[in-house]
Amino acid sequence: MSMFDMMGMMGKVKEMQSRMQEAQEKLADITAEGESGGGMVKVVVNGKKELVMVEIEPVLLKPEDAKMVQDLIVAASNIAMEKADILAKQEMSKITDGIMPKIPGLDLGDLFKK
Repeated sequence: MSMFDMMGMMGKVKEMQSRMQEAQEKLADITAEGESGGGMVKVVVNGKKELVMVEIEPVLLKPEDAKMVQDLIVAASNIAMEKADILAKQEMSKITDGIMPKIPGLDLGDLFKK
């Protein structure tokens, strides 16, 4: 590898770092909704996998329904997290397109998992 190739590669690494930082910031703007119980429980998470909203139909807010409500929140959250993960990977793919070579098995989306 010539010195020119090394300099070009270093430039790509710096550009990649910059784009990854930009992508990290954009992940907070990505939102995904999950619902369960026929829409009686809804949650919204962002691309950083942070829960940002929980909505529960008031009819479910009875002490005897507590366990069911807890299960519905978990189910809705898992659905939303799965959707957010897909959206985050799509965003990462857009950011890294043209900089990183397409290497089978290399999934940069995993870099953003907590």
